[in-house]
Amino acid sequence: MTAWKLGPALACGNTVVLKPAEQTPLTCLYMAALVKEAGFPPGVVNILPGYGPTAGAAIAQHMGIDKVAFTGSTKVGKLIQEAAGKSNLKRVTLELGGKNPNIIFADADLDLAVEQAHQGVFFNAGQCCTAGSRIYVEESIHDEFVRRSVERAKRRIVGSPFDPTTEQGPQISREQQTCVLEFVQSGISEGAKLECGGKALGLKGFFIEPTVFSNVRDDMCFAREEFLSENTQRKYERGLLIQPFVLVRLQIFGPVQQIMKFKTIDEVIERANDSDYGLVAAVFTSDINKAITISMAVRVGTVWINCFNALSTQCPFGGYKMSGNGRELGESSLKEYAEVKTITVKMVGKNS
Repeated sequence: MTAWKLGPALACGNTVVLKPAEQTPLTCLYMAALVKEAGFPPGVVNILPGYGPTAGAAIAQHMGIDKVAFTGSTKVGKLIQEAAGKSNLKRVTLELGGKNPNIIFADADLDLAVEQAHQGVFFNAGQCCTAGSRIYVEESIHDEFVRRSVERAKRRIVGSPFDPTTEQGPQISREQQTCVLEFVQSGISEGAKLECGGKALGLKGFFIEPTVFSNVRDDMCFAREEFLSENTQRKYERGLLIQPFVLVRLQIFGPVQQIMKFKTIDEVIERANDSDYGLVAAVFTSDINKAITISMAVRVGTVWINCFNALSTQCPFGGYKMSGNGRELGESSLKEYAEVKTITVKMVGKNS
């Protein structure tokens, strides 16, 4: 996230103030050491760790800042846009959350689809804006897909992130762990079938078992939105009102896979688009016509065919709808850090 913003901002001649989330400042501070070692002039890159009520609010409201780029929750993105409107109408680009659909057709390579769907949800302990959290599986292969997904989840190695054999580390905080576990209980209470996982692991740290749900319906709260208890919701909202630059999302951001059935291509397109979000989507099929039809019909910024999380620095990345605005990566990202200017010259002289 740091490189995605620093690269185009500096390439376009800007100076930068970068505020990391208070939960994760060390990477950016190390980046500051590299910037100094590389010989950047003082003041070109400024790393400013801090909390939302102080550093974050100051950035969002500052009259001397011309543009803010933010990666985080939709709720906080709205607050940043509001602060921009109340201050100097600074430009704002937002890369926000997404309840991303992953569509598996019966003619897909099932082994590939199971593994990619697994990695698409559980990557980074589910703490990823591109997580394929809504998995739609064609009815005829649904049960087999669930069976294989459960087997794969049970094989996932959870442990210390400093162990090279580990596949999944902890959640970022106790609050996030609690949020995910409440989400799991919401799914159970709404009638989804808990196939495996669903509990905290007895390790030092905020670990959660890889969790798989089947029998999920679109109208379930935990399939459409990010579930929080009323008390937890109020706590987060109180914090967010004064912390417009916190990167912790109200999305679940946890290792929880939700599997749903579909029958027809028209049905699954409608269901995939029935969301306030539109960041990414994926489709697994051996039929190129199905793949292109899905790719053109889903309202998202990125579509992957027979793969997941296949990102390239040349390809613009960003969302539709409440998943944000603007684009990062590729040539498109440069446009977000520059202003267009028109200069007209009248030539004065004998031959003018």
